[in-house]
Amino acid sequence: MTARAVQVEPTEEYRPGQQANAPPGKAQPAGAPREGGRVALVAGSGSVATDDLYPLLRRRLLILTTIVASAFFAGFCIDILMRTLFPLPAEQAEAPLEYLINSWRALLNLVVHGTAAVILWRRPPRSVRALRLIELVAVGSLVVITLTMAVHPESYGRVVRNISQPFDIRQAFVGRYLLAGSLMWSILILSYGTLIPNTWRRCAAVVGLMAVSPLVLFAVYAFWLWPLPREIAFQGLLVLGFYVGLAVAIAVFASSRIEIMRQQAAEARKLGQYVLRERLGAGGMGEVYRAEHLLLRRPCALKVIRPERAGDPKNLSRFEREVQVTATLTHPNTVQIYDYGHAADGTFYYVMEYLPGPNLEQLVKQVGPLPPKRAVHLLRQVCGALREAHAAGLVHRDIKPSNIIVCERGGLADVAKLLDFGIVDVPEAAPAWELTAQNQVLGTPQFMSAEQAAGLHDLDARSDLYSLGVTAYFMLTGRSPFDRATPNLVIAAHLHDAVTPLHKLRNDVPADLSAVIERCLEKAPHQRYADAGSLEIALAACQCAGQ
Repeated sequence: MTARAVQVEPTEEYRPGQQANAPPGKAQPAGAPREGGRVALVAGSGSVATDDLYPLLRRRLLILTTIVASAFFAGFCIDILMRTLFPLPAEQAEAPLEYLINSWRALLNLVVHGTAAVILWRRPPRSVRALRLIELVAVGSLVVITLTMAVHPESYGRVVRNISQPFDIRQAFVGRYLLAGSLMWSILILSYGTLIPNTWRRCAAVVGLMAVSPLVLFAVYAFWLWPLPREIAFQGLLVLGFYVGLAVAIAVFASSRIEIMRQQAAEARKLGQYVLRERLGAGGMGEVYRAEHLLLRRPCALKVIRPERAGDPKNLSRFEREVQVTATLTHPNTVQIYDYGHAADGTFYYVMEYLPGPNLEQLVKQVGPLPPKRAVHLLRQVCGALREAHAAGLVHRDIKPSNIIVCERGGLADVAKLLDFGIVDVPEAAPAWELTAQNQVLGTPQFMSAEQAAGLHDLDARSDLYSLGVTAYFMLTGRSPFDRATPNLVIAAHLHDAVTPLHKLRNDVPADLSAVIERCLEKAPHQRYADAGSLEIALAACQCAGQ
């Protein structure tokens, strides 16, 4: 086998345990998409999952109800403060009960929207239909208050009684009443059209009903209950209809464009039969997304080539080789490959099992150095995965904590999964140095073997055992055995510096386990264990094994 080492892998890695979107009502954990490279995704076949509407509708309704409830609550507080600072004369002052009765519209919306906001935040319904019911109640209460404020008998009758000449009537309705009423309706209609996600037909139906309501009510007042001169009544109806009709047209157009953009965004998140949910991380060869199969609804992790490297056929060859190699491995402690393919623009992707758990690097940062018995339990599983890979003639060459996931599978906790065979050494394949820039070392300096750091070509299974020994050292101490300021100094330390014995950093590590790990870290490959099976047997013989 030949292999040329030398490209330092980026520090941002695939972290399958990260979830960008938490369940409704829960705080979002780390793992949000970072600024940087994006990948151009081409729409595949099939339709976009309709449940994409649920999180958007819930978020928009939560915004709407929170704003409305906060506005009415603030209005109450300001009104009470003003009444305290500038009290009305005794004959004009309202009793507390009378004040609440007269404020029924504001109280109604405060209660309705406040309750809806709490439900959407704490215990959101699980279906779009239930969210639409909340939307109906929330928007309906706003329609009621707008009807009773913009076109209602008291204000209408006051305007009619206070005018005596036709010209005054025209001026009053156009200037003081109709324009004010149409402004309120226009704000409500436009807010609904731009804030609530809808198809243009549904939006047209809802805002059309909103627009008809004040027109019908005004016609009832102007032609029957408090009749105006017919000319003025028709003129008022036209003025009101013009403004609310204009608002309806803008709202429907805006809603249709927003829906088109939403559908385009959903299509852009598709690759074949998979919908991309959120970006989990990135490595040297590509980006990883949490995805979902359109029909099976099975969560998975989908890896694609980085956009800045998509045009390089050598990198595409490396990427395709990664999935082909990994797909041949069936050990339960190796990440499983479900599918792979090419998008219309040549983007290559593959789909692997989604592992909801931290990697070893994250685990040690969260809980500190692991107990020896837990470390042995995880290391033995990784040895099993490496034993299968080495038997097939494959050398991983990038064993490190961030490439080992600790998850729960089939009800079993602390299951180790080895992933990222992106720089694996494949027998009878094109040498790695032909697939990367010349004189680059592939791997991560802190965890590469001495011979890998030296740039030797004939790496074998013992190189992976050295890297696994460094990983074990990190698991037990929380640090690499060679922490240096620069990658070059780290590489030099692998070649020349002695390892600080484990017992000097942690006295509770058993002597037999310390000896096993230190043998893995020998500079000369022939002084290490011959293969992963031998290392697994040595770990099983440790006193803390199986505890």
